[in-house]
Amino acid sequence: MKIFPAAPFWLLALAGVSCRTLPPLPPANLSTPGWRLQQGQAVWQPPGHQPEMTGDLLLATNVNGSFFLQFTKDPFPLVTAESRAGRWQISFGADEHVWRGPGKPPARFVWFQLPSALLSGKTAGTWRFTSAETNRWRLENLRTGETLEGGFFP
Repeated sequence: MKIFPAAPFWLLALAGVSCRTLPPLPPANLSTPGWRLQQGQAVWQPPGHQPEMTGDLLLATNVNGSFFLQFTKDPFPLVTAESRAGRWQISFGADEHVWRGPGKPPARFVWFQLPSALLSGKTAGTWRFTSAETNRWRLENLRTGETLEGGFFP
């Protein structure tokens, strides 16, 4: 039997690789100090040729940079996106499709663009943010055609 000199290295490398998924974020407690809640309505045009959706929007931002966002069509949550403690999570439907990860949230999801856009007017990737009035705004992905337009109640 012939042993390759690099075999131990490859075995260690394979043993160190795993497909571990991060656990879900714990439920956000928006009643603790530091959270600012905004409620309103929005119209979401998903990318591709999917139908437009309207619903209620809840955005909670924290002084520490965390946020929680939920887009609902009563009584169902359509999208829940959040970023806390160096982790992010997004779910569509009743947790039918869930993605989560460490670090900065991915730029491809409009839901992760809204908090930063409202705070500083800045977006990542191919997103463009416009603010028409005090409580009205629009996010548009110039590449995919996806839009999110809405406003918060005063």
